[in-house]
Amino acid sequence: MNQNSPNQLQFNFSGVGCWLTVIAGAWLLGAIGLGWLVKSFFVLVGLILIAPIVLFGVFRWWLQRTIVEGPCPACNFTLTGLKGTESVCPSCGTVVKAAQGQFQRVAAEGSIDVEAVDVEAQQIED
Repeated sequence: MNQNSPNQLQFNFSGVGCWLTVIAGAWLLGAIGLGWLVKSFFVLVGLILIAPIVLFGVFRWWLQRTIVEGPCPACNFTLTGLKGTESVCPSCGTVVKAAQGQFQRVAAEGSIDVEAVDVEAQQIED
């Protein structure tokens, strides 16, 4: 017989037997008074499916509150870091700390932070 013939109709019920067994087992457990076992199984499956979604939402909320993004105070290179942590600017090598929603230079105790101002020189003619 030709298997590629369009007149031949075949059905594939390969996974139906497994589902019928699960349904029959659940019905049997419910019929003999072990319905709590079936219900707890469904609650466990529900928690396994819902827990990653809730954890992902909590993780995104935590990241939005914790991540600081802003310019380096020395070279204006855009930095990203966690609140309260110290890091090194990859552009200029300055040690910075993320605090109060922005990056601040970390200076040694007793040092004074100054800004340099460029002044154009004028030539004096004799």
